[in-house]
Amino acid sequence: MSAPLQGKVALVAGATRGAGRGIAVELGAAGATVYVTGRTTRARRSEYDRPETIEDTADLVTAAGGRGIAVPADHLDRAQVKALVDRIADEQGRLDVLVNDIWGGEKLFAWDAPLWEHDLDNGLRLLRLAIETHAVTSHHALPLLLRNPGGLVVEVTDGTADYNAENYRVSFFYDLAKTSVLRMAFALGHELGPRGATAVALTPGWLRSELMLDGFGVSEENWRDALEREPHFAISETPRYVGRAVAALAADADVARWNGQSLSSGGLAQVYGFTDLDGSRPDAWRYLVEVQDAGKPADVTGYR
Repeated sequence: MSAPLQGKVALVAGATRGAGRGIAVELGAAGATVYVTGRTTRARRSEYDRPETIEDTADLVTAAGGRGIAVPADHLDRAQVKALVDRIADEQGRLDVLVNDIWGGEKLFAWDAPLWEHDLDNGLRLLRLAIETHAVTSHHALPLLLRNPGGLVVEVTDGTADYNAENYRVSFFYDLAKTSVLRMAFALGHELGPRGATAVALTPGWLRSELMLDGFGVSEENWRDALEREPHFAISETPRYVGRAVAALAADADVARWNGQSLSSGGLAQVYGFTDLDGSRPDAWRYLVEVQDAGKPADVTGYR
């Protein structure tokens, strides 16, 4: 089996579930050693109070062919993040891929609630979790990543730069958080590019995360049952799809061509040729604009 990332070291910050887990597993499948972090462990749950743990993610990375290493970390705690990076430096002497997928805001925003009606403490907490964590992690991790040329930073967000520039996203706080992460990648591209590294923003499409599946009352095995309730869910994708996007970027010797750009899993699938687990190539953001937002009936023909 091909292992294009053999000998490479990755840190997926925020890998307990969802996109972070999918990314960690696919980096492992490509042969990488992957440090996976989060606040939910087998001994302690975060306020999400969900069963997924970073140890489970690490086991999945190892089973996929890489080496998964779980490290509990609250990325708002600078000392914990510094200790994490120091550990990677001591154990590996390098860091080739940094994925900032820290989020933790699912219970902190209200759909379509204007700023003055939104719970202010929740909104500000969301901004800290979605923005400050990324900045803290990059601040401590980038000196290690820059020790060797060719490093890659992936800022995971929701929405492409083009889409978010034209569309209100859920609420003031959600909109600000996801757009800020896009801008982080743009700014890091300017700072890292001349130093031999690459930064990109990456969005999955409509993600069949554990939370999303639970919300529809389905599993990955019978997810299509949710189409009766929401036909446009037919364009959805597994977390492994965006994981394959990151693995493809990390293995690309010419990855610098993407520096500072906003990318999507569906768009990169057209370039690199990878597929989702079912062999399809969902292009959710094009579908969203051309079909769902346009008010057309759900039809994924030509979009996956």
